[in-house]
Amino acid sequence: MVAKVQTLAPSETPSRPPSQPQTQAQAQAQSQVEAQAQPQVEAQAQPQVQVQAQPPSSVSASGTHDVTNQPPPLAPYDASDDVALLEGLRREGAGWAEPDVRRIGLLAGGVQAQEWGELANRHEPVLRTHDRYGHRVDEVDFHPSWHELMRVAVAEGLAGAPWADDRPGAHVARTAGGLAWGHTDAGHGCPTSMTYAAVPALRRQPELAAVYEPLLTGREYDPGLRVPTTKRGLLAGMGMTEKQGGSDVRTNTTAATPTAEPGVYTLRGHKWFTSAPMCDVFLVLAQAPGGLSCFLVPRVLPDGTRNTFRVQRLKDKLGNRSNASAEPEFDGTVAWLVGPEGQGVKTIIEMVNCTRLDCVMMSATLMRKTFVEAGHHVRHRSAFGARLLDQPLMRNVLADLALESEAATTLTLRLAGAADRAVRADDGHGAEQAFRRIATAVGKYWVTKRGPAFTAEALECLGGNGYVEDSGMPRHYREAPLLSIWEGSGNVNALDVLRALTREPATADALFGELALAQGADARLDAAVSRLRVRLGEATPSGARRLVEQMALTLQASLLVRHAPPAVADAFCATRLGGDWGYAFGTLPDAADVDGILERSLPATD
Repeated sequence: MVAKVQTLAPSETPSRPPSQPQTQAQAQAQSQVEAQAQPQVEAQAQPQVQVQAQPPSSVSASGTHDVTNQPPPLAPYDASDDVALLEGLRREGAGWAEPDVRRIGLLAGGVQAQEWGELANRHEPVLRTHDRYGHRVDEVDFHPSWHELMRVAVAEGLAGAPWADDRPGAHVARTAGGLAWGHTDAGHGCPTSMTYAAVPALRRQPELAAVYEPLLTGREYDPGLRVPTTKRGLLAGMGMTEKQGGSDVRTNTTAATPTAEPGVYTLRGHKWFTSAPMCDVFLVLAQAPGGLSCFLVPRVLPDGTRNTFRVQRLKDKLGNRSNASAEPEFDGTVAWLVGPEGQGVKTIIEMVNCTRLDCVMMSATLMRKTFVEAGHHVRHRSAFGARLLDQPLMRNVLADLALESEAATTLTLRLAGAADRAVRADDGHGAEQAFRRIATAVGKYWVTKRGPAFTAEALECLGGNGYVEDSGMPRHYREAPLLSIWEGSGNVNALDVLRALTREPATADALFGELALAQGADARLDAAVSRLRVRLGEATPSGARRLVEQMALTLQASLLVRHAPPAVADAFCATRLGGDWGYAFGTLPDAADVDGILERSLPATD
């Protein structure tokens, strides 16, 4: 049997409204079509492939044995089937969005969407610096599955849409949608996050916001480089770091030279790590005569000509392979000033708050996704005479992972609620703004730090099967470290917490005000709060990580004590605060209510 391999252009990808999910049979058929989609160069090199009939699922290909004791495929499943997620959604003021989140969850766990995530990572972006005639184009080609993921994400309001939504809780709804839709692929969450974060920064220049914000907050994905104002929707990227400085952006050397037109400059220099280079506009930091400043750089200028944006190469990254990360160079690149000259860092502060929240959200999503995968495996796999899920030590491991996952999800949604209330000025005396400032940096440090260890343990629950690419677990494991690096590595975030405590005393008051809401509910929590007060007065740069870790665990414990069942709250306080724990997951004390924890956390995947 011979099958032709065909290539689908973005405009040719199958399209359907997200609100009309396909049947499983349709989804499987669609997956077969997408699995055939290859870059054109491959199609030319290998015009035909041999397709052999698959053997029955219960018999090996060689016929030497029956295939038994292997789990069935997880998909289709409901990625929103998470009690902590749905409770947090309602608690933080976005219960009205629950039907949408549930619909997104069903779509994310569907066979088709899971296949999109796999294909987008298997067929990585390809850089084209020149066209066939030698003209510089600097374009990146993505697999059709990437465009499908982006289409759904933008349509479901996971990019800039909350800024155009007056309903209280809109930012919480977006975060909850991301916690569910992120079960597909992490890479495409980068351009949606940057687009979301660019809007508040762009508002520092109202005349630019008036032009671009309606398109950045829209729900239509319109790929391809064209004049931004002629498109149905826009995506925004960021170009902040350079070779010599990384997170120390004040060392940037890219120069911005004023032109005769007010507010318009030309840039000359480079950027070291600019993801999603096919975005329509970029926020860029450069040195203007008045100091480090923020600029808007469109890929295509208003007259239709290409702005100079020379992509030197794409990064060969550990993970996040579906997403392209580039090294662009600017030479006479036209840019518009955003905010006053010399206030570039101040201009992007709100943007950083948004992207840090998304780092926490994406780490929590990875935890939940890999926990679901592990739980599904142990439900359907037996060893040494018993189902893995019924074996006490495996149940301990899963329950420990469940605690970590719920704490991460609960904190994520609390941060999203603070962001929603702060940006709407629905904040009383500004306590939510101060809480958001400190708690987002604390959460960014701790939750993203827990991601790699968590995903490794979840992978191990699958044994050797989890170490094989087909399982999807290696992809998740490679993704996990990125979120601790993006928007400032661990040291940067820990030191930022110290900076906030020193320069903005209201942040400490807001944190302890939050912790006080659980006062008296658990003696171990009360003791941890007392220790934290002492440690805050003794804070030093060399001890920043230890301090922030304690802040994060105490904050997570306070949220669980207030909002989670006793089984979850007690086990978390006993282990993370009380010290009755080992150095690896799966070391819960015998007194922990493992059954209660797992009954709450394991989704109904059967």
